Amino acid sequence: MSLTDAVRLVRKRGQYMQEAVPVGQGAMAAILGLDGAVLEEVCREAAHGEVVSPANLNSPGQVVIAGSAGAVARAVDIAKSRGAKRAIMVNVSAPFHCGLMKPAQDRLSADLDATHLDDLQVPLVNNVGAQIVSSAPVAREGLKQQVTSPVRWEESIRRLRAEGVDLFVEVGPGKVLCGLVRQIDRGAECLHVEDAATLSQAVVRLAPKAGTS
Repeated sequence: MSLTDAVRLVRKRGQYMQEAVPVGQGAMAAILGLDGAVLEEVCREAAHGEVVSPANLNSPGQVVIAGSAGAVARAVDIAKSRGAKRAIMVNVSAPFHCGLMKPAQDRLSADLDATHLDDLQVPLVNNVGAQIVSSAPVAREGLKQQVTSPVRWEESIRRLRAEGVDLFVEVGPGKVLCGLVRQIDRGAECLHVEDAATLSQAVVRLAPKAGTS
């Protein structure tokens, strides 16, 4: 898509997600050291008719859950009782990547349908299904589903590694994603770019070696 459309959609996506759930009614929490199947059971037990589900499948033993504030708080307590190493609330403005974001998904879907997308020039592994995407219709659908679906970060990194990717570049402040990549696969190399200095370092590392293209 054009840069203009991309910036416009990113802004609207943030606006729609913030407006989907009144402040204070949603929450997210990081659960460390608990098996995925056990965590699914914890969420079901904690729901009590409300929404709570895995939102970010970050790395082995690290999952973020999201949903109604009360349900997330109950899930934190249950997770601790089930042996989680840590279960802590995350300071966020809304419960992202869960069913409570359905109003935002519906509004963004309409905008995406009205936006022109070309087929991808570079294949993408999207975080909805950790699958390789090349066509515009599939990319558009992934952007819609991503609003309410969990981020399958671990699966996405493993898929990229299976496709032969061995160098990752994190763009933005900090090295959180680089840390997650190393937790998933210590054989992967990760650079981070957050300012002029780290950009220069990355450019040097990514520059073609003599005799190669």
